Amino acid sequence: MLPILKRYFRSPVAILGLTLLLAVVALALSADLLFPRNPLALAGRPLQWPLASPRFWLGTDNLGRDIAAQIFHGARLSLLIGVVATSIAIVGGVLIGAIAGYFGGMWDEALMRLTDAFQTLPNFLLLLLLVAVFGSRIETVVIAIGVVSWPAPARLTRAEFLSLRHREFVEAGRLSGLGDFRLIFTEILPNALPPVIVYASVVMATSILLESALAFLNLSDPNVPSWGNLVGQGRSVLRSEWYVCAIPGIAILLTVLAVSLVGQGLNDVLNPRLDDQ
Repeated sequence: MLPILKRYFRSPVAILGLTLLLAVVALALSADLLFPRNPLALAGRPLQWPLASPRFWLGTDNLGRDIAAQIFHGARLSLLIGVVATSIAIVGGVLIGAIAGYFGGMWDEALMRLTDAFQTLPNFLLLLLLVAVFGSRIETVVIAIGVVSWPAPARLTRAEFLSLRHREFVEAGRLSGLGDFRLIFTEILPNALPPVIVYASVVMATSILLESALAFLNLSDPNVPSWGNLVGQGRSVLRSEWYVCAIPGIAILLTVLAVSLVGQGLNDVLNPRLDDQ
């Protein structure tokens, strides 16, 4: 564990990413303590600039809601969206990629054609279609983001399995009587996971951006304190009260940057070429 931590903290960008991510986590954990009221409740006069009132140090939006409360509670929602959608995408992608890469033949052909079908449309267009069909509740949006994000992890996992399935340790396990299930999940998968774990940071960052884009278009759940909803609400006053869009936009930018830099740090840790440095 100590060599891994030492290798991670050797990278300044990885330290920066972890610091930013911990700051976002701190916002999420302290939301109920600092802002116990409903963050979507009307709190004061609309469109008060940041620091214009001691009560609203980030100002109020065009409906008179406290922007700071929405930022703090929105951090929790963004992290939840990222973690849950990423879990759905990674678990589904790993299962499909593992089966395709291990068994090959008909299984590989069928599952890769399914993957191709999902990749025919860009992720966001497919997400719009799913939200239009199944609704825009936040639970539905999170599941839909996970559903449109699994093809890339599936292809990555398949490629790893194709390179590992005939290695000596796999053949040794097969000769010792291990079944396909145990070979997949106890022998090959642990060795195939490092690049998938690194890619999970990309999926998480993309998930946060996809939900924000939906909310900006008023296609996400309006009953949750989403940063994207706040940006969307500020569109109508962008020229005069630009802070309504800028503050949540900066929060989204820093969160996505944090996740991406943490992923880069994990890549440095899990990249075996760094062992000799």
